Amino acid sequence: MARYNAAFEIHVHGDIPLREEVQPADIEEALRPLWQYAGANSLTEGAASAYAEEPGIRFDPQESVLHVCWTVSGDNDFRQSLEDLCMGLNEIAAAGAALEVTFYDNEFDEEEENPEGASARDDFVMLFVGPTPADIMQVQRDLLINDVVQLMERHFESAELEGVIQEIDKLFNERFDNLVNSLDLRKPPRGGGGGGGFGHGGGRKPRHLH
Repeated sequence: MARYNAAFEIHVHGDIPLREEVQPADIEEALRPLWQYAGANSLTEGAASAYAEEPGIRFDPQESVLHVCWTVSGDNDFRQSLEDLCMGLNEIAAAGAALEVTFYDNEFDEEEENPEGASARDDFVMLFVGPTPADIMQVQRDLLINDVVQLMERHFESAELEGVIQEIDKLFNERFDNLVNSLDLRKPPRGGGGGGGFGHGGGRKPRHLH
């Protein structure tokens, strides 16, 4: 259902690997924050994007991967839907994954005359989901390593960057250790829901992949 006079067009993009035992009803429930926000009565009805050229929300049963390339009209209240979405995806994800969310300002037109100093309210948010905090941190670490290496390879050889990668790993290990100490994640992982995009607990550290 279109939202007239909505402040933003909001695009959600990402691929989330799902556990093999996940059922269609589990996927529909996890994605409820999206299709309900769009005004749909079910995932089947709400899976289509606002743009016909975008594939929308699709589940590949062969690869057990949820593909999201979906746009909806909305406002800043969509951010709460994103928090609820992360909680649901944590429950069904098989590994860590990233979701890119872009807010495009509907009220700003570069081709029209705008007040001096006015700028678009576009925003970009990167969200992370996964079955455990370790899985989530692994995705964050891998993306950061990729960005840093791409930037620094303009000036240094790959072999010279090993120390930089080790320092980034050290930072993530410290963050994970602090999380373990504060939340006692060594307890059984199915004890309670995770907040802020983090999944259930687990005592496993992120892998160090170079």
